[in-house]
Amino acid sequence: MPALFTDPNAWAALVTLTALEVVLGIDNVIFISILVGRLDAASGRRARQVGLLLAFVFRVALLFALTTLARLRYPVVTVFGNEISWHDVILVGGGLFLIAKATFEIHGEIDGDEHERPPSATGTQLLLVIVQIGLIDIVFSIDSIVTAIGVAQHIEVMIAAIVIAMLVMYAAADAVGDFILRHPTTKMLALSFLILIGVALIADGFDVHIPRGYIYFAMAFAAAVEVVNILVRQRRRARGRQ
Repeated sequence: MPALFTDPNAWAALVTLTALEVVLGIDNVIFISILVGRLDAASGRRARQVGLLLAFVFRVALLFALTTLARLRYPVVTVFGNEISWHDVILVGGGLFLIAKATFEIHGEIDGDEHERPPSATGTQLLLVIVQIGLIDIVFSIDSIVTAIGVAQHIEVMIAAIVIAMLVMYAAADAVGDFILRHPTTKMLALSFLILIGVALIADGFDVHIPRGYIYFAMAFAAAVEVVNILVRQRRRARGRQ
């Protein structure tokens, strides 16, 4: 363990893995922010904290269960000559869940039911949101740990990177959630991102890998365009008040 502090390769792996975990965590933060948007402020904050805590717990638990994670890749059934593992089933199921949830939210935005139902939270609503967050946390955690195993060799480095990434996600979660709620067009863009991520997860489940760099570049470009649109609208409103 002490040797890791003086190993430049370990530090390089920590920086690289932390950056990757933060990028992968953006998907998690966006999904949580959209889910808690229909809750009141206090319940939304509680659900966001529980969701991020579950994300951290699942990631660390999977790290200490690497043999279990490896077994998930063993084929359990063959369909039309394609071997299907539990890892594939989880990815496809998670992708379908993301697409279905994002489509449902887009439908709600178009129908405008968010204006008819103010943010609120009963115990059942809060529990339902937390369950949904927990389910998608499992999918994102598997993707995160597979990345960690491919980058770092020491479990201490993996855990350190995950802890740092989760702290960054926790610090950014409130700001991201508030920003999405203040700008409806940004929420629609975030929902579109979730559909895109869902498609990528399904493709991975069928052994068709879509390079994540393409996906995140498209997301970053679309987000940059949306930021310009927001600035233009703000300047127009400012001029209108003068």
